[in-house]
Amino acid sequence: MKIMVVGGGGREHAIIKKLKENPTVSEIYALPGNGGIAQDAICVNIGAKDIDGIVRFAVENQIDYAVVAPDDPLVLGAVDALNAKGIPCFGPDAKAAIIEGSKVFSKNLMKKYGIPTARYEVFSDADSALEYLKGAPIPTVIKADGLALGKGVIIAMTRDEAYEAVKSIMTDKKFGASGNNIVIEEFLTGPEVSVLAFTDGNVVVPMVSSMDHKRAFDGDTGLNTGGMGTVAPNPYYTVEIADECMRTIFEPTIKAMNAEGRTFKGCLYFGLMLTPGGPKVIEYNCRFGDPETQVVLPLLKSDLLTVMQAVTGGTLASTPVEFSDGAAACVIMASGGYPESYQSGYEIKVDGDPEACIYYAGAKLQDGKLLTAGGRVLGITATAQTLPLALDKAYDALSHISFKDAHYRHDIGQRALKALAE
Repeated sequence: MKIMVVGGGGREHAIIKKLKENPTVSEIYALPGNGGIAQDAICVNIGAKDIDGIVRFAVENQIDYAVVAPDDPLVLGAVDALNAKGIPCFGPDAKAAIIEGSKVFSKNLMKKYGIPTARYEVFSDADSALEYLKGAPIPTVIKADGLALGKGVIIAMTRDEAYEAVKSIMTDKKFGASGNNIVIEEFLTGPEVSVLAFTDGNVVVPMVSSMDHKRAFDGDTGLNTGGMGTVAPNPYYTVEIADECMRTIFEPTIKAMNAEGRTFKGCLYFGLMLTPGGPKVIEYNCRFGDPETQVVLPLLKSDLLTVMQAVTGGTLASTPVEFSDGAAACVIMASGGYPESYQSGYEIKVDGDPEACIYYAGAKLQDGKLLTAGGRVLGITATAQTLPLALDKAYDALSHISFKDAHYRHDIGQRALKALAE
């Protein structure tokens, strides 16, 4: 069976490694992949947003099944285009991917169907937004409507920061057309939880919960990043809270999308905050999270391809989806200076055979050597029976890996360990 995975980061590497476990898989192509992914798949130099190129490749190479992993191609209609050529896909069509593609759409959806989220207002011009902010509660959260590489959300702790955020997004067009509209919403407090869920549009099957670490430096300081590490499961996400989320958020979201004629099939990511008033949705993503995927999929006991095909075929209700009882930890090794300016092209050296899985996010192969080629370079993931053991294994493995100016957080999982001790 020939599989095609669209994307080229650590998330895609985790998906590819898991798909390889299925004995029916003969070849996996990664478009575009990266130098590290080339160890596990055939990398093809076609960009993830080149929809025509992706479809042409899939047809010419008689691809049996495609996985579209990143948000951009999903919102651009990659699944629609592949399906039109008779190629089955994992991932939502463009009509459903709007749940991430437009913050305005997702907030209005939640409001219409009574799904708990922060109070908000929508603005299409900077002057109105700035006028509103004069009397708005501070802190506040300002979000660009469209996709912005996960960086279109600004938490303004002061009124001046809020004004600056609006100007940056709407006037200076920091995120381009994604900032034509913005959402200004209530600042919520409480532990954050990420829950990825398989859904075929009829049933929703949540995966193991996880905890992301967004800030660049130890102690949750520094700028927001795409994620500096993750642990799973998230200790704040109890059985009782999971049941409440299924009843008030997960199932209502699937039903709401169906009612809107936007049936969602694929992986729906729920970014949640466990507020004093109950769980609320911070954001939806229309795909696997990164780096959440790197801790969730290693704990999946069921065959990933079988589950994905059940999602596509609408048979998820009768397909077992099981996870191990253990824990997983992922520590991201990034280029020094990330998420701002950084240098690339440094050799990645791995000493011995670390007892962990190395997922390559930003790497290129040149003259037989793996070189850094991005902000986030590697994700080192370890699994164990307990979170402390998983963290020990991940950090021990990290000590065997090096490249010039490597940067990583030393405190991944510490908040989770503290919660476990309470």
